[in-house]
Amino acid sequence: MTSTTQRPTKLLPLTLSHPKTETEWIAEPGLRFGDGQIEYDPKVGIPLFGPRSLGTSRHKSEIHVGFIGTSETVAKAQRFYETCCKGIDGNEDYHPFPGCTSEMGFRCNLDLDASEVIRQHEYDQILSPRLKREKFDTLLSVLKQKLYLASERDRPTDYVVIALPDELFRKCRSVEFSEKGVGKIYRNLRRSIKAVAMSFGVPTQIILEKTIDTFGTDETTVHPAQIAWNLFTGMYFKVEGLPWGPSELTPGTCYIGISFFRPLGDSSSLRTSVVQAFDENGQGLVLRGHKFKWDEKKYGKSPHLPEDQAKDLIEMVLDQYKLENEQRLPQRVVIHKTSRFEPEEQRGFQDALKQVSRFDLVSLCPTSESRLLRTGQYPPMRGTVFHVGDLSYCYTSGYMKGKGYPHGHVPSPIQIADHVGDTARTELLREVLALTKMNWNSANMFGLMPITLRFSRLVGDILREIPENETPKAKYKFYM
Repeated sequence: MTSTTQRPTKLLPLTLSHPKTETEWIAEPGLRFGDGQIEYDPKVGIPLFGPRSLGTSRHKSEIHVGFIGTSETVAKAQRFYETCCKGIDGNEDYHPFPGCTSEMGFRCNLDLDASEVIRQHEYDQILSPRLKREKFDTLLSVLKQKLYLASERDRPTDYVVIALPDELFRKCRSVEFSEKGVGKIYRNLRRSIKAVAMSFGVPTQIILEKTIDTFGTDETTVHPAQIAWNLFTGMYFKVEGLPWGPSELTPGTCYIGISFFRPLGDSSSLRTSVVQAFDENGQGLVLRGHKFKWDEKKYGKSPHLPEDQAKDLIEMVLDQYKLENEQRLPQRVVIHKTSRFEPEEQRGFQDALKQVSRFDLVSLCPTSESRLLRTGQYPPMRGTVFHVGDLSYCYTSGYMKGKGYPHGHVPSPIQIADHVGDTARTELLREVLALTKMNWNSANMFGLMPITLRFSRLVGDILREIPENETPKAKYKFYM
């Protein structure tokens, strides 16, 4: 019997191919202001040219502002707005606020006379209950009555400022409680006020007594000009004006942002909050999707829609689009999510989009796992795009020539985590960069995320406060 010994097979070294890398830069998208003039920064464009809707039916030459608060906080808030209307000086880091008159800034005058005062007995009534939940509910009830009175005035109020005393806000800013069969419920005062005001069709702005008292003093952490810019930009949009519009979005495109939220008091279901930036002018509406069951333990924390509901949701969006656009469908639809598109969800979206010529399903998420390090003293420029194999990244924040980079950390990019559709990735990111400039809740030049996703998340926080049997208002202004 012969024994043979096999020689071990020689292992060859594993050869890996280098991933293909590419870097490019997208120029800063411009914005349109009054008379179609183009600038890049709202704090330059508005003083020079006026807001985008100047000279159109959307522009109000006079805004009727109502105030709700104690007699003391109402008086303070009225003086505060009067001060801002005259203009606020800036410095080397902050643009001056140009004021708000018929000839300066947003080119309109403010009527500040209307007010609904929280009387002393109402104030005591709010704070008298022992339980925080009862304080919270009583404050909401009082504010609901005041909002009703403001909405029923002979001369309609365009915009209501709720000037809350520090004590009321501190004791009622949020509440957490448990309900049998539901578990813990968390409520936030700002979100609840927005939901209540929506029922009267009144856009609101909440301002704290502390903000007014520290305005222009060493105690404030935000420059007074910045505060004024943000408040007045939001106000102008809430009274149906358009502070600025995009100049470089693809015509005939409907941009959609989808997020998920849990209805108040329901721990087993989810709903979609949908924000639509309808067209290249940045017009948009809000929709609430259908409820569906979601078990995190079974399916994970990243929710996705069942196929039939994904189809229904997009069909609902397209129906609303046609109502707003003389029964015309968009030429193209872009859907933004922060989670990947699961197969059944993708099938539902694509089935609904068969009636549209072109579409793109795009998953966008911030990431700190991959970054560029630039030689020299500055971080990567905003608009820098880099591709590594099938992955694409874009710096929506970063260094800007002439603007610098005010943050102390190295900026992070956003990643296209998933894409199905007809448009090249660079063009998709060019649109994303433009949509980061569409936040009319402040006058900042840009944000990290496109407005489709930023607003869909914020909108979901307020939609959860609206009862199931009520239809939420469709306009952005009620959620800002």
